[in-house]
Amino acid sequence: MTTIKTLLVANRGEIALRVFRTASRLGIRTVAVFTDLDAAAPHVRAADDAIRVDSYLDVAAVVAAARAVGADAVHPGYGFLSERATFAAALEDAGVRLVGPSSTIMEQMGRKDAAREIALAAGVPVVPRGEDAGFPVLVKAAAGGGGKGMRVVRDEADLPEATAAAKREAKAAFGDDTMLIEKYVEHGRHIEVQVMGDAQGNVLHFFERDCSTQRRHQKVLEEAPAPTLDESTRQQVRQAAVNLAAHVGYTNAGTVEFLLDNATGEFYFLEMNTRLQVEHPVTEAITGLDLVELQLRIASGEPLGLTQDDIHLDGHAIEARVYAEDSFGGFLPQAGAASIVRWPTGRPGIRVDHALESNQVVSTSFDPMLGKVIAHGPDRESARLALVGALDATSILGLTTNAGFLRALVDSVEFRDATIDTAWLDTAEVPEPSNQLPRALVAWASATKIAVGGPHPFQPDGFRLAAYPAPILVELDQPIMVDVGAGTVDGRAVQTLSLHSHGHDLDLLVDGRRVRVVVDVRAGLLEIAWQGHRHVFVAPDRLAGSVPVGDGIINAPMPGTVLDVRVVHGEHVDTGAVLGVMEAMKMELSLRAPFAGTISSVDAMVGAQVPLGAALFVVLEEE
Repeated sequence: MTTIKTLLVANRGEIALRVFRTASRLGIRTVAVFTDLDAAAPHVRAADDAIRVDSYLDVAAVVAAARAVGADAVHPGYGFLSERATFAAALEDAGVRLVGPSSTIMEQMGRKDAAREIALAAGVPVVPRGEDAGFPVLVKAAAGGGGKGMRVVRDEADLPEATAAAKREAKAAFGDDTMLIEKYVEHGRHIEVQVMGDAQGNVLHFFERDCSTQRRHQKVLEEAPAPTLDESTRQQVRQAAVNLAAHVGYTNAGTVEFLLDNATGEFYFLEMNTRLQVEHPVTEAITGLDLVELQLRIASGEPLGLTQDDIHLDGHAIEARVYAEDSFGGFLPQAGAASIVRWPTGRPGIRVDHALESNQVVSTSFDPMLGKVIAHGPDRESARLALVGALDATSILGLTTNAGFLRALVDSVEFRDATIDTAWLDTAEVPEPSNQLPRALVAWASATKIAVGGPHPFQPDGFRLAAYPAPILVELDQPIMVDVGAGTVDGRAVQTLSLHSHGHDLDLLVDGRRVRVVVDVRAGLLEIAWQGHRHVFVAPDRLAGSVPVGDGIINAPMPGTVLDVRVVHGEHVDTGAVLGVMEAMKMELSLRAPFAGTISSVDAMVGAQVPLGAALFVVLEEE
């Protein structure tokens, strides 16, 4: 039985909610921390108690909050302070337990440079280092993780600029801009092993995960166990992770990450994450174990109470990370209010960890991950198909997310056949979902006044009370002929079977096949979620006066902060020159000149918060 009585979770969102669930089941009092932006957030409402802090990153404030509420332990979740040795040390000085390793171990293993030396001492192979390894190389932050502070450099001439950008990103994310330069494996597999150690010296692995489906070093899909891995390599990777953790005397949950070179079959140690991982649910699914419970028991001084033979592998699990980003528009972070949110909860074999609900505002102040959808099945294919169905049922309106992109990935031939590597998403061309069926259903919803609370830009002429209208044209991005009486949209047979949630959730028959969608009208937009993707239709006159492509106006492609302004009025620039740099949700984006010309306007200021679409620079093209 855990000796922890009050647990403060030094994090927010879905990870805070996930830790609260286990803590509450164990009879532990839970305490949330929150900033002003999060005062009414789901994790605050879910806790037994809550206390305000100025910033989630303020070590002194969070430690003071833990002492103020009488917490005898703090769970850091992931991100924020979870791998800050200074935070672990501050808790130790305050007499509060961290649900994680000691500050000494965290300092050693949380830094990629120190962990590399420890791996060498433990006999674990590491990635060749330095420019001497030949280009391409990977420039990466020695502190932190999550893909922040990383750049692939293919030419020596680009190294200074890439290093400077990575340093800025690392400094902002981790407070440390120390960099490592290593050989970049062009086509590899990202394999990681979940380990757990107790204070009695026991170290166990909980099998491996494959996180190769990633973009810009940020994981997108994760699964366990790793597919297509030969048994010899599988056992070697698992044992290497245990050897490393045992060598350093590791306690609590950790993840040892490896890179498997497809060209040679060799694997290399990358880093150790000294915390619970975002993707821990897939490990819980295949083992049937609650990793947070094991964390809390170890933090209480209890032994693991398991042997390696007690940990059994059951089936296969895949996780999809749902982000606030425009996957078909440059993967730019998104912000705004999510008007309607539907998660695929209650489905067999499906787990959803999230903290996003209807009418919730998503800010660029935090990481863009909104939630995770996890599918578990007796084998990989059954888990994959279940995840496709779950993403079909994931509907988020009012805010653009990557749910439709995830659905397309999971449904792809490449993912089905596991012919994937870490470079797959950086080269794959995933087509944007067709809006043909959504357009027809939007027209049907408009003509029948489904999910429409009053007059709106799509209201068709000729609507008659107490009777269906004659066949009419609904003006969207193109005219759609709707005959409500005959039940057709441009000749396709449509029938409404049922409505739910005030008419937003539609169950229909389209050409004899059942279709379920979510529809909403807000601020003059008609939106529909189909196969996870948000389709937005606007009235034709709404497009009038829009700026034509190629006019030299450089608008903010995302809401965020201006980090750098590199030009002044009257300056001549070449095509592709960097005019300024923006940041949102810890991602940098360079704004470049579309053609050679003269800067005629500079409305960007360093430090300014700018909305999506704000005009920042104007370039007059050379004649």
